[in-house]
Amino acid sequence: MNHIHHHNPLDQKLLNKIAFLDSRQREQLIPPEALISQMPIQKNHTLLDVGAGSGFFTIPMAESTSGKVYAMDPDKRMLSVIQDKAKEKGLANIELIQDYIESLSIPNSSVDFVMASLILHEVSSLTKALTNIFEILKPGGHLLCLEYEKDDLIIEGPPMSIRIGSEELEKALSSIGFEIVKKTKINDAIYTVLAIKKEQ
Repeated sequence: MNHIHHHNPLDQKLLNKIAFLDSRQREQLIPPEALISQMPIQKNHTLLDVGAGSGFFTIPMAESTSGKVYAMDPDKRMLSVIQDKAKEKGLANIELIQDYIESLSIPNSSVDFVMASLILHEVSSLTKALTNIFEILKPGGHLLCLEYEKDDLIIEGPPMSIRIGSEELEKALSSIGFEIVKKTKINDAIYTVLAIKKEQ
């Protein structure tokens, strides 16, 4: 009998995922501090990181504001990783939320800046997710989406079928009422779209 696979394969998978999420390779790909520092975030802003994962963006976001940072992820093990990192860095302004974007309940018009990094291709309804984010944002608040381009030449990243191309994302954002501020290609595979909820 083969006893090699005695440990829980799920745990190993999770550890691998965390290792990947935190890897230097990703740091070189998108230094999170650099990206955050370019964003319209002020010292007293309330921020939300949807699909926070291992806190790749949550931690630098929490360092960039004295306000509250919501870290939302459906996986409570990921949230505990963020909790540990926050403790390590002495950050007390992070609030953990175990939920999906589509059902996220944060008061309407209460958040200044939302980060949605490599999460929108995983939602069950893009329209519902973006509408929810739109409602949570204050008028004048921003949303930064970071996604893989839908380009058959790019192998790395999620399956092509679930990717959201930048044009599709821009259309979806516009149809909900966002105004596109800026679109940036981070590298061959990844782009960002910065959108604003216009003041009425």
